[in-house]
This record gives sequence, structure tokens and C-alpha cells, in this order.
Amino acid sequence: MNQEIDYVVLFKALADETRLKMVHILAKEEKCPCHMLKAFDISQPTLSYHTKILCDAGIVEGKRQGAVMECRINEEKIRALKILFDELYETIETRTNQE
Repeated sequence: MNQEIDYVVLFKALADETRLKMVHILAKEEKCPCHMLKAFDISQPTLSYHTKILCDAGIVEGKRQGAVMECRINEEKIRALKILFDELYETIETRTNQE
């Protein structure tokens, strides 16, 4: 397990249906959170709150372009989660094959 990655922070940020849906949307393309608002039944301040949690966890990165904030997935964090799950899967497979 990568000691540099705080997996607890990542999992806490992803442990919300709205934030998980936001990550799925941003995986497809960079977007301003204001353009994602239509996909949710929440207010703009609530969406900003969820965006901040994802940014603070490092899952999403924001880039200002004038008055617009463009958000994108931090591929390094997603890759770290994939590696963690690959390692877990490999451990389970090894154990299963030894039984």
C-alpha cells in the first residue's frame, strides 16, 4: 500500500452519492461545476460544497479561467485507488488458489 496516499481521505470523499456521480461526470470530460448542476437535484452552494471536498481530497483539480472554474479528475489519485484494488484482488486470488 502506497504510504504517500491517504486512502481514508479518498474513500471519505467518494463515500457520497453526489460526489461519486460528480467523479463519473468529470471522468468523461473537464467541466465547470455550474455545468454539472443540471445533473443533480441540489443547489449551487451544495454543489460547491461537494466540489470543495473532492478538491481537498485531491481527487478533483480546479483551474480558474476568468470567472469560470474548470474541474478535472486527478488521474494520479484514481490510479492509486486502482493499484490498491489490484493489490487487494491479487491477495485474494493468491489466498483462494492456496485453499
